Amino acid sequence: MAYLVKEIFYSLQGEGVQAGRPAVFVRFSGCNLWSGREEDRHKTFCPLCDTDFVGTDGPGGGTYESTRDLAAVIHARLPSSGQGMYRPYVILTGGEPALQVDDALIEALHERDWEIAIETNGTLPVPPGIDWITVSPKAGTKIAIRTGNELKLLFPQGTIDPASFEGLHFPHFILQPVHGPATRENTLSALEYCLAHPKWRLGLQMHKILGIK
Repeated sequence: MAYLVKEIFYSLQGEGVQAGRPAVFVRFSGCNLWSGREEDRHKTFCPLCDTDFVGTDGPGGGTYESTRDLAAVIHARLPSSGQGMYRPYVILTGGEPALQVDDALIEALHERDWEIAIETNGTLPVPPGIDWITVSPKAGTKIAIRTGNELKLLFPQGTIDPASFEGLHFPHFILQPVHGPATRENTLSALEYCLAHPKWRLGLQMHKILGIK
């Protein structure tokens, strides 16, 4: 299959348990919850989405016909000083990466000894073999992935109740304040919720605080 990729870049993971870890990000084009186009925002389950995943025009973006070609481009994003010194970390994100990520890509990355993470809305199954699964549920959708490594919930988000996810099998439950004009108020609300419900931890978007990609 061909992979449609919006962009590939090297940065720090800004969210969740792995925050601060250097990683190569692969942002796949497309999503199953909305088109990503502003004129369709009123139709989406994700009115809070601020990610550009439309097209293939970003740095490193394009249509990759070969799994090995995509894996090679990902590997080339590593700084030369770090290659071979630690197990590299790749984050497959989107849009919705589960639309495109397959067994062949997982195998090709593991052959190069990559540790593989995926950031998904959780409505579609993902291939086995992914090392770190982050599910970020969206209000009004049905979760297909009921086990993983962290569940990261934007808060507040419509009428969604964080407690409704506590029966799922994740070792980490993270409440992430919605970023925007009400960031401070959302952060205080999330902080208060975490203090009252200790199963949850507060997660801040470090990359937005630092002003990095």
